[in-house]
Amino acid sequence: MLNFTPVRNKEITMLELTAGLTVADLHRLTDEMIDTMLGYLTEATDAEVVFVPTDPKAKDEAAATAAEVDLAWTLGHVIVHTTASSEEYAFIAAELARGVVWHGRSRYETHWTTVTTIAQCRARLEESRRMRHALLNAWPDAPHLNVFYTPTENGPRFNAIARFCSGLSHDDSHLAQMQAIIQQVRGAITNNQ
Repeated sequence: MLNFTPVRNKEITMLELTAGLTVADLHRLTDEMIDTMLGYLTEATDAEVVFVPTDPKAKDEAAATAAEVDLAWTLGHVIVHTTASSEEYAFIAAELARGVVWHGRSRYETHWTTVTTIAQCRARLEESRRMRHALLNAWPDAPHLNVFYTPTENGPRFNAIARFCSGLSHDDSHLAQMQAIIQQVRGAITNNQ
């Protein structure tokens, strides 16, 4: 998997990190990320999906309701959020690759309260894998890598490859959270036995 630390530390840009990557690399990196997340769920149970962990740092300014802003995320919530974000970046990347200038967000996120089983989590990850691969397959043979998207004024620029990898970076940023939730719920189960 890519090491996104230099980008997060503002040592390099995503455009610099991803220079030289190909569409084939993006397919491979997608599989690595989804496989990593599925690996975390190998022994997970339905109870782990809906367990509300203790998270004093919980703060989601983009929450659907004011009541959810400080709500700690369940494992199901993390999975629907990360997949929705990566799919959004993949949709934008496909448009950039086709030479279409960014014209707005392309996002849909399954509501986290509807994901209550480990089977749903696995299915959501596999569906996201399929969608990301399909979007990469929609790229032209010669992608327009000179079409850029700048999400904030004076911010870094992203071409199709860099924008797609931003989704992988977002996934990566939630891996530790997934692990922490699983460890916390397993500790709670052990303590209650």
